[in-house]
Amino acid sequence: MTTTIAPDTTAAGTRSAWLPAFAANAVIWGSSFIFIKIGVRELHPTWVAAGRITVGALTLLALLVVAGQRVPTDRRLWGHMLLPGVLGVALPFTLFAYGEERVDSLVAGIWNATTALWVLPFAVVVFRTEKFTARSAGGLLLGFAGVLTVLGFWHTDGASSLSGQLMCGAAAACYGVSIPYIKRFVTGRGFTGNPSGVSLAFAQTVVATAASVLAALLVSGAPPAVTGLSWPVIGSVVALGVFGSGIAFALNMRVIAVAGASMAAFVTYLVPVVATLLGILVLDESLHWNQPVGALIVLLGVAVAQGALSRRRPA
Repeated sequence: MTTTIAPDTTAAGTRSAWLPAFAANAVIWGSSFIFIKIGVRELHPTWVAAGRITVGALTLLALLVVAGQRVPTDRRLWGHMLLPGVLGVALPFTLFAYGEERVDSLVAGIWNATTALWVLPFAVVVFRTEKFTARSAGGLLLGFAGVLTVLGFWHTDGASSLSGQLMCGAAAACYGVSIPYIKRFVTGRGFTGNPSGVSLAFAQTVVATAASVLAALLVSGAPPAVTGLSWPVIGSVVALGVFGSGIAFALNMRVIAVAGASMAAFVTYLVPVVATLLGILVLDESLHWNQPVGALIVLLGVAVAQGALSRRRPA
């Protein structure tokens, strides 16, 4: 989720203060995929998603209490959080968990980097929060050429791997719908109490918790007893919730406040790098040539579409 916050001009002399938070987010979000991979060893994918979202909601609630902020009370806001909660959190987290039953964690991390490519067409065509230009069209085409490279479309075998990759791609597409929806209907809309970014994230994860727990109960039945799970699995789910869905969001708010939203968005370029390195070093996963090549093409397409390579920075 992205929230527009004006850069903190009072911190102009200490711009480097955002670097630790930026680097921490790259590590946290990049390592999420190995935690998912460990979690699905013993848990059904739906319970991996439901568990991390529940822990994330509790973490965000704790952050609200510590910061002295209030839980959102505006009914319109909660209504608008239905789509981001289900389509922006519950469904993609579940799809990534299902996908990592079939593909390596580093592959899932690479697919996560395609989120910005999915955001553009939905933002332009559906929600009309962005304008479609020749530059964005070129970046989009280049990015999806990278997607096909990552997918390895020339392979005719490996149906399980293909389905796993498609699930991860669908998860990124869910983010592509949710992010422009939040920008169009949630941020800066003058809701009662002027909720902060953390309180908005809390509302989103509360909706996602309800949806994911209900889905898990219907699809896979009651969750297994915690005592029957290994410590690595328990620790992975807790880490996913506390860090990936809680602390990382607060850190991201710090980066946005000090360095601006554009700089915060550049973490997208580092997440697949971290996911790939950790997948190889921690889980001993293998990397095929088309995956890093495709990832570079995807990131290049994102950079072109966002104007990051232009000498004149976009407004």
